[in-house]
Amino acid sequence: MRSARQRPSLQLLQFLLPVIPCLFLVLPPASGQDSAAEGTVFRGDKAEVSVTVRDNSGEAISAPASVKLLKEGMPIDQKEASHGRAFFILRSLGDYTVVVSATGYKSAQKDVSVPVGVKAEVDIYLQRESSTGDNIGVHGRPALTPKAKDALDKGLQALSENKLAEAEKHVSEAVRLAPGHPDVLFVQGVLYLSLYNWVQAQGVLEKAAQMDPSNARVLSALGMALTDQGKYDEAIPPLEKSLQMETGGWETHWALGKSYYYRQQYDQALKASQQALVGSNGKAPQIELLVAQSLTAVGRYEDAAQALRGFLKNHGDRSEAATARRWLDGLVKNGKIR
Repeated sequence: MRSARQRPSLQLLQFLLPVIPCLFLVLPPASGQDSAAEGTVFRGDKAEVSVTVRDNSGEAISAPASVKLLKEGMPIDQKEASHGRAFFILRSLGDYTVVVSATGYKSAQKDVSVPVGVKAEVDIYLQRESSTGDNIGVHGRPALTPKAKDALDKGLQALSENKLAEAEKHVSEAVRLAPGHPDVLFVQGVLYLSLYNWVQAQGVLEKAAQMDPSNARVLSALGMALTDQGKYDEAIPPLEKSLQMETGGWETHWALGKSYYYRQQYDQALKASQQALVGSNGKAPQIELLVAQSLTAVGRYEDAAQALRGFLKNHGDRSEAATARRWLDGLVKNGKIR
C-alpha cells in the first residue's frame, strides 16, 4: 500500500506554534525579576554599560556570574562579574540586552537602550533556584530585540491566519534583524514547511536544533521535514526524542508512524498511527489510511478492512476515498478477507 503524501496544515501550526509566545518573550522590568536604577554619567563620545548583579536582598552577589551582552539577539561580548559587577565599552549605540547566569540562581535578562554616548547603569536581580529544581526558561538564552520580536510576532500572526506571503515578509525581516537566533530559525522552518519547501525547512531546523537541542517542537518540526522528503531513517531519532521530552501533538505521532512504516517497523507504526488518529480528534481522517496500512502489515486483515470501510462510510467524498477503495478491493482479491 502507498499512502498519500503528508501535507502540513493549520493543525501543524496549532501544535508547533503555541509555545512561541513563551520562547520569544523579551522580559520587561518586572517585580521579582529585576529592577533598574538607571542613571547616566557622561563619558565623552564613549558609551558604556555598567551591570550590577544582585540577589533578592538587594546585595551584590558574591557567587561567580556570567554576564553576556547581546545586540539584535546575537552575543557580542561576555564578562565574568567581579563582586557582582561587570562593565562593557560599546562600539556602537543602540538597543542591547544583558543576560546573566550564575550557579544556584535562575538566569535573568534586561533590555537597555543607549542612544547617546553615556554610561548606562543596569541592576539585575537574580532569584535562587528552588529546592525542587523547577527552573523556568533556557539557561543563557539569547533575547530578541523589540524590533526583531515585533517582526516575528507579526509573522506568527500571519502564519496562524494562513497568510503565507505576509508571513514570509515578516519572518524575513526577523531573520535580517536576528540572523542565527534559534527561535527565528524555528519559525522560519515552520514557514518553509507550510510552503512545502522541505529541503529549506530541514536546513534551518537543523541549525535551530543544534542551538536548542532540548526544544521538543524544533525536533518535531525537523522530523516532519525529513519525513516529507522520505528520509525516514533520519526522521525517527528527532521525532522519538521530541515525544520523550513532552507528550507531543498528533502530527508528531503521524510523522513517526509513517517513518516507522516505511522502515518496516510495523508494530511501532501501528501504535504511533493509532495515537495520531486518537489525538487528532477527527481533524485528519486520512490518518486512518496509515492505520489500515499498519494493520495489514501486521496481518490484522479484518481490522484493516474495517478501518477502510469506516473511512469510506464517513469520508467517501474525500480525495483519499479512491485509495481506500483500491486497498479494500486488494484485500478481497488477495483472499485476505471475505
